[in-house]
Amino acid sequence: MGHMDQAGFGWLTPTLSYVMACVGSTLGLRCTVRALGATGRSRRNWLLTAASALGTGIWTMHFVAMLGFRVSGTEIRYNVPLTVLSLLIAVAVVGVGVFIVGYGRGRIRSLLAGGLATGLGVAAMHYVGMAALRLHGTIGYDPVRVLLSVLIALGAATAALYAALTVHRPVVVAGASLVMGAAVSSMHYTGMFAVRVTVRPSSEVLPGASATAFLFPLVVGLGSYLFLTSAFVALSPSARERAASASAQSLHEGAA
Repeated sequence: MGHMDQAGFGWLTPTLSYVMACVGSTLGLRCTVRALGATGRSRRNWLLTAASALGTGIWTMHFVAMLGFRVSGTEIRYNVPLTVLSLLIAVAVVGVGVFIVGYGRGRIRSLLAGGLATGLGVAAMHYVGMAALRLHGTIGYDPVRVLLSVLIALGAATAALYAALTVHRPVVVAGASLVMGAAVSSMHYTGMFAVRVTVRPSSEVLPGASATAFLFPLVVGLGSYLFLTSAFVALSPSARERAASASAQSLHEGAA
């Protein structure tokens, strides 16, 4: 069995992955809160932004952490189509959960259904991403730890959507995002500790792309997207701020 190192760069990749999880969670929750206060096309657009931010943030967290993953006795490559598929799954399935909450009528029912969809999306992203690994040997999993990682994903997703439904103060949303970031990171490392690798040394060239040639540029690009989206959301006035501005303007015009 090959010796696995989850943090080949020390605390750098775990810390950065947690930051990415928190950024994605903050954006997802803030956009969902904005969506719940909007109607029509505006609500749909905010929900789409929430899905892309949350899905991208969770995917970026996973693969930032994977940049530090090492297995003694073999190099590691990544199947490009499967890796991209894991990103699409994250955004699409998380989007289903967010839209269920955004348009659901029964609060408890939509929360549970949305949490289930979002949590399964997080877990599916993780294990499809793991299926993209290529190394000299075979990969197996401890089923109990896999189940635990899925349960953590479901709990984290449901708690995050609950926060979006009940909390509207930015400071409290930020606190909820820190908790969700920790939960998503815990899900990742629980899933990683379920991994068992049997190395079969070989001189054969592995198919796929290396982490530095493929993952690193993609992670940097998606991370930039998250931070730019953060700036957009921070600078966009909320419905309450627009209403206050319109009220102030009408008072000013009436006084004139």
